[in-house]
Amino acid sequence: MTQTETMPRTLARELPRHEGQTVKMQGFLHARRDLGGVQFLVLRDVSGITQCVGSGLTLPLAESSVEVVGTVKAHPKAPGGFEVQVQDFRVISAATEPAPVEIPKMEWHVNPETMLDYRVVTVRGLKERAALKVQAELLAAFRDHLQQEGFTEISTPKIVSAGAEGGANLFPIDYFGQPAYLAQSPQLYKQIMVGVFERVFEVAPVYRAEEHATSRHLNEYLSLDVEMGFIQDEEEVMALENRLLAAIMTRLKERCAHEFTLLNATIPDVPAHIPRISLMDARQLVTEKFGHQVGGKDLDPEAERLLSQHFAQTESSDFVFVTKYPRAARPFYTHADHNPDGSLNPDTTRGFDLLFRGIEITSGGQRIHDHAMLMDSIAAYKLNPETLEGYTEVFKYGMPPHGGFAIGAERLTAKLLGISNVRYARAFPRDRHRLTP
Repeated sequence: MTQTETMPRTLARELPRHEGQTVKMQGFLHARRDLGGVQFLVLRDVSGITQCVGSGLTLPLAESSVEVVGTVKAHPKAPGGFEVQVQDFRVISAATEPAPVEIPKMEWHVNPETMLDYRVVTVRGLKERAALKVQAELLAAFRDHLQQEGFTEISTPKIVSAGAEGGANLFPIDYFGQPAYLAQSPQLYKQIMVGVFERVFEVAPVYRAEEHATSRHLNEYLSLDVEMGFIQDEEEVMALENRLLAAIMTRLKERCAHEFTLLNATIPDVPAHIPRISLMDARQLVTEKFGHQVGGKDLDPEAERLLSQHFAQTESSDFVFVTKYPRAARPFYTHADHNPDGSLNPDTTRGFDLLFRGIEITSGGQRIHDHAMLMDSIAAYKLNPETLEGYTEVFKYGMPPHGGFAIGAERLTAKLLGISNVRYARAFPRDRHRLTP
């Protein structure tokens, strides 16, 4: 082996501790330019970018994999404050044609469809991978905190015989001649698993056959699901999510400061007690304060934005829980609320949503754990109990009071980073019109 071959690889972030030394770097040719016989090339590796300066080099097309050996010198205008003066240059794997988009010049808002069409290359962009890095740390923090609180990670089927929410918005598939569907939620399975581990969570894709084409929806997205048993009411579930979000933001502050700076985004402070407001009070507030009439059973997107604006202004909170949803706006398994005298209120549930910076990122609540009550609810929702039998039978065997929530990972990532379209918070998004790449 040559001396170069035995040299350890140095990453861009490691250059400050190698000033004056000869290093070997490997990465992608991010950008290049010639200035009067002096060649500047920008090398991109997993940790960042490095300016390299040389002369007489035969440079390949951008995005080629290359190796640079050179001396590290301080330079105030170079990325990271250091550059590499090239002594030796080698092409590891040459690009065979120009990239369809100039990676250093990409902007999400300029030509979004082109960026998605060529996602196999555009995902290499600094901002694109920064968003995915933040999401990776978000997922790690999600897992770590829940495990610290005694939760067990589970894996549930993604091919199912019926929907978790009554059969709507399902992708049908042929399962060896039988009708089946892609799972729209692990809801029913994670409730069953409460009877095993009491506290469970899952990180997995879910599928919604909804024909909308908006900046906030995907047809396949990553759902962060949580379920916990032996609770008093939905307040315990909201308190858990409060602690979880605080832990996630702490980790992002520790590990993703560079990515947030690159994307000109701020990490929110999570209040010790996220504000709460009932759905009916929320609707009244946005009507009286902002003159916005809310239609339908829930809050519309504009109402969510206005309500978030109100709590940001009045309580300096980017988060707000909307509680006490009506039965008509919640799935059949949502537990009814109680009246002050202790009796059940058939019209109001213990369901909630969490809004963050103007958009819903969580839906949750307490679930029905009593078998008779669950069967009554299935009948009231005019669902077929036979298709839900594999789920409902567990409630014959002493299920505890329980509840949980689900967070859309892409929505949370997008709102954290100020990304206007949720598709750019997923490496390879699936929306109404996109099956590739």
